[in-house]
Amino acid sequence: MKFENILEDINGFGPFQIIIIVLLCTPRIVLPCHFLLNNFIAALPPHRCDISSLDDGGLFRNLTQQQRLTVSLPVQDDGGPRSCEMFSEPQFQLLANGSKLFEPTTVPCQSGWVYDNSTFSSTLATEWDLVCDRKSLTQTTSSIFFFGVMIGSIAFGFLSDMYGRRNTLLASYIMAGVFGFSSAFANSYVLFAVLRFFTGFGLTGIGINSLVLSIEWVDTDHRSFIGVIGSLSWSVGNMLLAAFAYLVNDWRSLTMTATAPLGFAILTWCWIPESARWLLAHGKVEKAKFYLDKCARFNKRGDLSAKIQLETLSSIEDAGNKDKNYSYLDLVKTPKMRKLTLLTGIVWYGVASTYYGISLNIGALGLNIYLTHFIYAAIEVPAKLMIYCCLNVIGRRKCQVGTLLLTGLCIAINIFLPQDMWQLRSIVAILGKGLSEAAFTTAFLYTTELYPTVVRQNGLGYTSFISRLGISVAPLILLLEDVWTPLPQVIICSVASASGLVALLLPETLKQRLPETIEDVEKPLLVN
Repeated sequence: MKFENILEDINGFGPFQIIIIVLLCTPRIVLPCHFLLNNFIAALPPHRCDISSLDDGGLFRNLTQQQRLTVSLPVQDDGGPRSCEMFSEPQFQLLANGSKLFEPTTVPCQSGWVYDNSTFSSTLATEWDLVCDRKSLTQTTSSIFFFGVMIGSIAFGFLSDMYGRRNTLLASYIMAGVFGFSSAFANSYVLFAVLRFFTGFGLTGIGINSLVLSIEWVDTDHRSFIGVIGSLSWSVGNMLLAAFAYLVNDWRSLTMTATAPLGFAILTWCWIPESARWLLAHGKVEKAKFYLDKCARFNKRGDLSAKIQLETLSSIEDAGNKDKNYSYLDLVKTPKMRKLTLLTGIVWYGVASTYYGISLNIGALGLNIYLTHFIYAAIEVPAKLMIYCCLNVIGRRKCQVGTLLLTGLCIAINIFLPQDMWQLRSIVAILGKGLSEAAFTTAFLYTTELYPTVVRQNGLGYTSFISRLGISVAPLILLLEDVWTPLPQVIICSVASASGLVALLLPETLKQRLPETIEDVEKPLLVN
């Protein structure tokens, strides 16, 4: 008897599973809210040097505000004041003829800056004057956050496979909630950056644990549904972020708003069951039977004890794995696991770098920042619904290969389309973004099904780490535009196409039972 047979007896997709999905998907809304939070809290509003402290012997008292700006600040080509410079001495002659007979000496802003607060009442830049020669620090916080995500991927993948999905998930909730709220009260840039690192570290555990835990509780026929629903929660959170940012334009309040759903997650954690698959794989038969009994009663399938005895459940788990602690080394110890690890790493790198490479390079739609963000998030929904229909028809492998190759094709088309055909280029770019998101959705589900239960979280932690590496590299690829304008697109197109071809080497998992042990991967017994 296999675990799928037990799920059939107790209903592998009943009210019990639906409640699990709701409880696990709600906290996932927090993920895009924090992953893309920097777009709003680190925004750089228009600014100029503060000249309020200038008096010049009382002469300024007789000038209007516009006249003060004229004699104090040099102008840009568009006629607005420069952001980072001021005249070393007031240029009163500019009031007489409006032109400069010579180029006055300029110096950096001496008394701080004045910011345009019409869009954002407060951002990191306005809070700590992260402008001019310090403006790179606003994006540094994002890099620090994703570095925390990368480290968290490795840590939580290991901890989840060792101590269970449920306990590790609670640790993630608490850690992300505490550090997320704390970062809103940071009184220095350094403290804020440190808190964002630990927030990213904690959020990673939510991402990989919630998806795996929900998939391990459903039957084979509904795994793709769970994968897409979990991915749709990302899109919902992404769209909600635009609404939150529009309604709350202070960075501290917005950070707290984005973290708030974790309060609900912590309160409802006690209703989330441990993965029975993980319990059986680690020899915790009585605890597994407790949750399976609970599932059977909730799904109105009677008492599990009348159908299945402890001895039967004990036969499911591998006695050789009962007291064994698995680590990342187990991903490369055996030939097929080594091959699986290499191939999924390449695919995940390609998926992540392609998705973020496109996302960072799509031209603005000419709308305000909130509406643009909402539209980009909403575009992902039909892509995910499309891939849901395809996953159960043509299979995981063909979906992974197809979405990556078509994404590469869209990028290739835009390389050759003339710049003046901006409307067609925008359509192709948006189509490519949708396909790259479909590739991401497929990768989450596909990878979860490929790795065995005993190292599934280690596998997800490893691939998540690789994807964050791809995300980190994507902005650097775009900088190569200075070397040759089409070069970034050529590289991204090549990465998407190459990773798509690599996915051809992976086994199909459609309608197949989840592997429980490493032996199931090394010597698979496929069931149609």
